[in-house]
Amino acid sequence: MDKLSWPSLDGLLIRLRRHSEALSLLLDAAVVALAWQVTYLFRIGFERWISARPDYDGYVLLGLLLLYTLVFYLLKVPKGLWRFSGFGELKRLAAACAIAGTLGATVVLMAQLVGVPRAVLALHPFFCLIGLAMTRMGYRMLYEHLRGRSSSVESHRALVLGAGQAGRRLVAGIHQQGWVVVGWLDDDPRKQSARIAGIPVLGYLADVARVAALHDITHLIIAMPSGKRQQRRLALDLAAGTGLHVLTVPSAAELQEGRKLDQLRDIEPEDLLGREPVQLDEAGISEGLSGRVVLITGAGGSIGSELCRQIARYGPQKIILYEQSEFALYSLEQELSARFAQIPLVRLIGDVKDLAHLRHCFARFKPQIIFHAAAYKHVPLMEEENACAALRNNTLGTYHAALAAAEAGVQRFVLISTDKAVNPTNVMGATKRAAELVISHMAGQGYNTSFMAVRFGNVLGSSGSVIPKFKQQIAAGGPVTVTHPDITRYFMTIPEAARLVVQAAVIGETGQVYVLDMGEPVRIVDLARDMIRLSGHSLAEIPIVFSGLRPGEKLYEELLADSDRTLPTACPELRIARLDDQQAAQRVLPWLLEVSETLRGQSDAAVRAALRDLISEFKSGH
Repeated sequence: MDKLSWPSLDGLLIRLRRHSEALSLLLDAAVVALAWQVTYLFRIGFERWISARPDYDGYVLLGLLLLYTLVFYLLKVPKGLWRFSGFGELKRLAAACAIAGTLGATVVLMAQLVGVPRAVLALHPFFCLIGLAMTRMGYRMLYEHLRGRSSSVESHRALVLGAGQAGRRLVAGIHQQGWVVVGWLDDDPRKQSARIAGIPVLGYLADVARVAALHDITHLIIAMPSGKRQQRRLALDLAAGTGLHVLTVPSAAELQEGRKLDQLRDIEPEDLLGREPVQLDEAGISEGLSGRVVLITGAGGSIGSELCRQIARYGPQKIILYEQSEFALYSLEQELSARFAQIPLVRLIGDVKDLAHLRHCFARFKPQIIFHAAAYKHVPLMEEENACAALRNNTLGTYHAALAAAEAGVQRFVLISTDKAVNPTNVMGATKRAAELVISHMAGQGYNTSFMAVRFGNVLGSSGSVIPKFKQQIAAGGPVTVTHPDITRYFMTIPEAARLVVQAAVIGETGQVYVLDMGEPVRIVDLARDMIRLSGHSLAEIPIVFSGLRPGEKLYEELLADSDRTLPTACPELRIARLDDQQAAQRVLPWLLEVSETLRGQSDAAVRAALRDLISEFKSGH
């Protein structure tokens, strides 16, 4: 066996491919002849195996060989590929043996060849079927064994963490893709030392390093899509400690969206968060959005586009996409048209700083709910001589959109805010805090529109997020750059954030600022280490380099100002912030109209000074 290898067998098969059907018929005929001898041995015993046969037995066997060969040929048995033999091939063989055996026995009996025992004639087709099936199954086992020993598949020796239903379905799929699953690891004591789907359970999750080293494992697969948060996080931590390439099955949410269980993927940052799925009031959201005309500003951005996807699930009458970037608008429209063909889309290229265009669009298309996601949000970029642009887009743009919404009789207006608006230390955060004040001001003007804001932290994978940067740096071989060893951030996936924004829009009341439950803060350096280890690298191969805090960057983010109070809502992941800033809200409009004109083209220092005049808690480093 050691001298025989998959490449040599594969080469032999290629050389014989032209004559495969003839060779198959020849081998099947040999099995039929052998089955005839075994049938005699079984019927009359070893002592009389030769002596009790009639002289014409050889002619009978030759006639049966010709008959079986003809029936096999007519039923296309030789066209079957032995390495793929299964139940379908077994049924074809059973039919062929039954037909040939019946015809052969009938001819022998009609010819009154009494020297041939009737029991031999009756049993011979069964022995033929057993022999033919065994040769094919034996060949398939040899084929897969040698293929599993080849160098091309040796790089896919997997250990599966989680021997539940998902794991069993996974193994059935990836075996066909060339994977060699060596064993299971599972913390259920009842499964220890058992065999599941023919694969042994080799220990508990904590044994992963020992078992992986013992069996030359190259890949670890985590198959716990419905497991508890603590279980999934434990499995990730243990797998990361081995230094092997770690893969996982799609999450429960991905499976609901149509992904297949055997579509393995790398560990994503959201897997590292270990957050439980967000529970929403689906019936209430559907009632609030179904049949409504919904407009999203900044529709092509990371948050805006996900809002479009989430909103489309609830059957709105129409979705209006308001976006400044032509390419982003086109890409989003193509995606939504393919996924939600039944929902009409209106594609508008526009700038929220253009009040006249907003008024025209809102009056014409009459949106009932507006999600205002258009914003400049990259902190260092806004610090670098772009303070006036941030003020005009984030704050003045919010006022324009809110004013146009109020004049058009929009029912609800939702501002997408940020945790950086709390005790801001940078221009971006200060301009978003000023935008929240605009919403508070508009809520107190007696309009029929309900104005509200939703504040949350970083979203994974959004433009400007550290996650895409880390992925690029790891793919390039490092180093991975982190600004400070103690820096922490709140993280949430884009779909999670979008779903909670939609929930807040349905239950919110005018003048309220909602805060999303972002879970526990994450140390960025820990996130970087996890991403490096789970990609199959060590910190020696891809080091982490600390580059220092960037302009306007905090060590940690806050979701509530120190003087704020929060109240619970019907949704556990949403809380209401009570803001003590009515005086600032009353003066924000005249302040905004004045500075947006007088500071156009002025220095960043002048813009920061104006922001500090409105927002007392703004602490700029400039």
